[in-house]
Amino acid sequence: MLVVAAALAALVLTGCGLAERDDNMVNGKSLFATKCAACHTLARADAQGVVGPNLDEAWQQADKDGLGRSTYEGLVHQQILHPSNDPQIDPQTGEPYPQPMPANLVTGQDAQDVAAYVADVAAKPGEDGGRLAQVGKQQSQEVAQAEGGSLSIPADPSGALAYEFGSAEAPPGQLTIDSQNEATIPHNIALEGGGVDEIGPEVTGGGVSEIEVDLQPGEYTFYCSVPGHREGGMEGTLTVE
Repeated sequence: MLVVAAALAALVLTGCGLAERDDNMVNGKSLFATKCAACHTLARADAQGVVGPNLDEAWQQADKDGLGRSTYEGLVHQQILHPSNDPQIDPQTGEPYPQPMPANLVTGQDAQDVAAYVADVAAKPGEDGGRLAQVGKQQSQEVAQAEGGSLSIPADPSGALAYEFGSAEAPPGQLTIDSQNEATIPHNIALEGGGVDEIGPEVTGGGVSEIEVDLQPGEYTFYCSVPGHREGGMEGTLTVE
């Protein structure tokens, strides 16, 4: 009986450990999606940012250098906690990345969770499964409707690479399109198609990016022009009819 009890206790403890790790990984991916995906590429997280290092390629180089994933996790964690003031160089172009990592982006256990997630999935083929598959902002299926010559398409307030509307509809004619951004990550609103090419200013912290256009019937694309944001999915279709 003692042996059985000990075995059951071990199973319970193991299960708790697995559940805790699962929670940490989910937290890490969620934070990565809102805090890091705008700047970095990480295929498993559907992140295609270009203003910071490509984390899949960084792991591939670390692997070539003989480093294990646990060491890579430690390197990522240290970079999060102590971002370098020196410009990081893109190995593909030899040019510095345009935007340094801000300090205190995530801290404490959150920083550990982000580093653990990145190290676990970097350069791995396939897609995240289980609970991880559900993490990350998907483009909204809601349709924004123009009213009185104005159309509002706010950015997701969490900072994720998404608008609150995945598409929009408006009648032909003069139209003011605005996009409020509550997040600290810069976003804007831009529109192209049918001879139109308008880009609004980048804004943060409650600012509103705005453009004015004169539209003919047809389909246009609204998007965020901040490098890497459109590639990460921050775009939608405006139908004018």
